[in-house]
Amino acid sequence: MKQLPTTENGLHGTIVVPGDKSISHRALMFGAMANGTTKVLRRLDSADVSSTISVLRSLGAKITELDNDITEVIGTGVSGLKDPTVDLDMGNSGTSTRLLTGLITGAGLQATITGDSSLSKRPMDRVIDPLSEIGGKFTSDHGHLQLTVQKSTLSSTIKQTLHVGSAQVKSAILLAGLAAGSDTFVTDPFHTRNHTEQMLPKFGVKVDIKGDTIHIPANQNLQPAEVEVPGDISSAAYWIVAGLITPNSELTIKNVGVNPTRIGLLTVLQQMGGDITINQKDDIGEPIADIKVKTSQLHGVEVGGDIIPSLIDEIPMIVLAATQATGTTVIKDASELKVKETDRIETVQEELNKLNADVTPTEDGFIIKGGKQLVAQDTHVSGHADHRIAMMLSIAALVTNGTIILDDDESVKISYPTFFNNLEGIV
Repeated sequence: MKQLPTTENGLHGTIVVPGDKSISHRALMFGAMANGTTKVLRRLDSADVSSTISVLRSLGAKITELDNDITEVIGTGVSGLKDPTVDLDMGNSGTSTRLLTGLITGAGLQATITGDSSLSKRPMDRVIDPLSEIGGKFTSDHGHLQLTVQKSTLSSTIKQTLHVGSAQVKSAILLAGLAAGSDTFVTDPFHTRNHTEQMLPKFGVKVDIKGDTIHIPANQNLQPAEVEVPGDISSAAYWIVAGLITPNSELTIKNVGVNPTRIGLLTVLQQMGGDITINQKDDIGEPIADIKVKTSQLHGVEVGGDIIPSLIDEIPMIVLAATQATGTTVIKDASELKVKETDRIETVQEELNKLNADVTPTEDGFIIKGGKQLVAQDTHVSGHADHRIAMMLSIAALVTNGTIILDDDESVKISYPTFFNNLEGIV
């Protein structure tokens, strides 16, 4: 439980956000699949990534934290991975669960996968079904955890088209095919985040992309690599919105990953009138930039269609920004929010409306009528054990009259353990 800070003088300063969560997971997994020593620089140190490390150790990889923020992964190649002797506890991490299910299936291993109460409610049939179609064998609790991956032999040629806009599903299939040595084709009409296909060539894997289809030719072995992890734009989102909506503010967020499949947030906020300067820097395998934001008068927009996969995790922050904009904002085509750590359509509207916001939920998004002063009188709000809701509410407190108590501040450790330190450093 935590009383959230407020500010009378605006937000000022420079923030360096933690490493990208999606990239950290993948770098560690690919290092475990490679034969030799991989070094991962500035990976995210969070509960979700710790789950990935624990599971990879159970599969046979040796992972050590070195000085200078370097994680060393000594892999034995896919053929050297082994059946775990214990259940694989994924904690709260959907990325760990879905991607590693693909890897374990393709490697022909047997394992039982568990997770916390929140993760156990999230749908796993979205990876079980396509993996079953190509030879994977599973037992599960009606498409949820607990999930047992049985020893499987996958098809020599894999051809799949995504039916949901999920990079986790895409990556699970690609990792399964790669681990099995199959000739693998995955078509992604949603243009989901592309970190997997971006990173694999660093590990010596040939990846052919034509239109919406990713092709990984058969029988490739991963080679060890060095991966530098950029700052996570999903973590930067809190400070970007905070700087735009808090009066008298100017913030710079350093070294943020600006992969084109992840910057829908920036596009939408600029369409809303946000004063955002993106200073592109060197490419480290992923493009990075310093992002400068200033207090802005925002206006309502309509958000939907093809841009949604590039900002799905940032939608709670777009909703918050919309409460402070003039006019009405409509967000649609975002039903994927219902199967995150919480039903984020429900939790976002429930918690923001406690603060006098005018947020109406729809079947696939929100209608937000902006321009209302947020007000609280010793109001207790809850992140519902969802890290992104908890951090969104912490930024909302900056523009709310009154005292706000966040009942579950511990959830931020899932993706951003230093969040409150960063917040207190700029108020």
